[in-house]
Amino acid sequence: MLREMRWWDIDPVLELEKDLFPEDAWSRGMFWSELAHSRGPDATRRYLVAEEDDRLVGYAGLVASGGQGDVQTIAVARDHWGTGLGARLLTELLRAATAFECAEVMLECRVDNVRAQKLYERFGFEPIGFRRGYYQPGNVDAVVMRLSDPGTSVNGVQGTEIHD
Repeated sequence: MLREMRWWDIDPVLELEKDLFPEDAWSRGMFWSELAHSRGPDATRRYLVAEEDDRLVGYAGLVASGGQGDVQTIAVARDHWGTGLGARLLTELLRAATAFECAEVMLECRVDNVRAQKLYERFGFEPIGFRRGYYQPGNVDAVVMRLSDPGTSVNGVQGTEIHD
């Protein structure tokens, strides 16, 4: 089940974050700051969590501003890799981008995360550049990817339900 991320999800999100991104994990404060902008009439963010059997198994977030969306994070528990959960989370972020009236969506991905890059490419993201040393402290480069017209990438995608 996918649903909106709330403040009480931060601790389990941090556990997953530290497991998946040990060198460049987000802090508690970063998640609090993002969630502070995700509710109300002036919301500019959409954060989701995926749960299975009362366990948090994934999360994702998007920020929108000036007609552009930016995928901030997508994470899936290792034991759920290959299940389609990453695609479901990305689909919901692209639906949010469409609701925010974004003409394009950008993201950065570690150059060594080929699995994630293939997911993004399936949705129509194209590499447009690199950011040298973007991920710290490991000094890992990021590939910058862009998707024009995110609404066309989610047409026909089914099997995703969201509960707010």
